[in-house]
Amino acid sequence: MAAQIGKPTAAIRAHAELFSYWSSLKAGGPLPVRGRLDPRDMTRLLPTVSLTEVLPGASIDYRIRLAGTGLYGVYGREITGQRLGEVYNTAAADYWRDELGRVVHDRRPRVGIHNLAWRGASHLSIVWMRLPLTTQGADVDMILGYDAVIGMGAMTSGIRAA
Repeated sequence: MAAQIGKPTAAIRAHAELFSYWSSLKAGGPLPVRGRLDPRDMTRLLPTVSLTEVLPGASIDYRIRLAGTGLYGVYGREITGQRLGEVYNTAAADYWRDELGRVVHDRRPRVGIHNLAWRGASHLSIVWMRLPLTTQGADVDMILGYDAVIGMGAMTSGIRAA
């Protein structure tokens, strides 16, 4: 896996930066409009940014509309255009359906940590954030995501026993 591994503090700073940008796009409304996103305003974060489309229907599903180039190393392949069940095993797809469903239902951002054991890399996790967007109304129909890969080594304080 050739993903960039960072420290949790860097992930938190990146989350704060993207959240601030997302908040600035609200323009007095409850949700930012997808059309107001400008990649030039988040250039540093683009490698691990994603846009996920909410696919309405009897059972809501999700399609990755855009996956930054840095996510290729996490997934080992291109995931743009794929549904959750095409990207993840059943347990991981269910995890993401639940988390994304909460973003859609609550119309609020969510953050978390997801271990990459499903990918054969239990020593790595992603610290993720998902932010609701709308394309034309009050319903969440797109979700802006940011993932930061962290490793077990990055989680330690640097203090060692004598």
